[in-house]
Amino acid sequence: MMNPSKLIHASKPFVPPVHSIPLTRTNVTEEISIEGCNLSFSVTTRQGKTIPILKDCSLRIPSGQFWMLLGPNGCGKSTLLKILAGLLNPTNGTVYVKRPRSFVFQNPDHQVVMPTVEADVAFGLGKFNLTRDEVKSRVSKAVNAVSMFKYLQRSVQTLSGGQKQRVAIAGALAEACKVLLLDELTTFLDESDQVGVIKAVRNSLDSSGDVTALWVTHRLEELEYADGAVYMENGRVVMHGDAASIMDFIKTRQSAYIREISS
Repeated sequence: MMNPSKLIHASKPFVPPVHSIPLTRTNVTEEISIEGCNLSFSVTTRQGKTIPILKDCSLRIPSGQFWMLLGPNGCGKSTLLKILAGLLNPTNGTVYVKRPRSFVFQNPDHQVVMPTVEADVAFGLGKFNLTRDEVKSRVSKAVNAVSMFKYLQRSVQTLSGGQKQRVAIAGALAEACKVLLLDELTTFLDESDQVGVIKAVRNSLDSSGDVTALWVTHRLEELEYADGAVYMENGRVVMHGDAASIMDFIKTRQSAYIREISS
């Protein structure tokens, strides 16, 4: 029997109202940092068959908030996040994400590359025309935001997975990103590291006031840290709203499914 928490059926997808015109900086209000309209994405097999991954997805994330993108495995969460990050182009639809934006990978070893914490957080600042004092100030502020200041001179190789994730987040914050796109950061972490990473993101947003984060997860317990959430199934956005409403919606669906299979 399948775990009902992993299988939540959708009868009629809910799509939040969004603009029907292409999104540009001039027609998106300052209060919105992420907006996708009618996004679809398909892949073509070697046999020429088209397989839809995303189907007419729409979402809107307010500035300065911490939102989560949830749904069962294979529902299209990571694909949607990569479109928002500019790593994939949608087959159809329009997207607006406030710049600069940063994508933090699921595996921190794909992103944390320098020998020490300080060097890694400063690494991306080389593309800016900053003085040494400005670099030092940005690095200090970023590592403080993720509670890693005491590890500033620590070798990256000695850190836990969760600490490496926090260093990756600090690197994005040091570049003064406006949007953080976070792809299932707690998947390979133990429980203490999971809590440390998610609290680091929450604290970063609370201290900055103008950074927006979208966190992909399949863990319902992580919703307690979010301001809002987008719930997906089968490549579609099913519901979009505040975290409490999304949690109630999912629990109701789970209860209905349990009653269905019990009868």
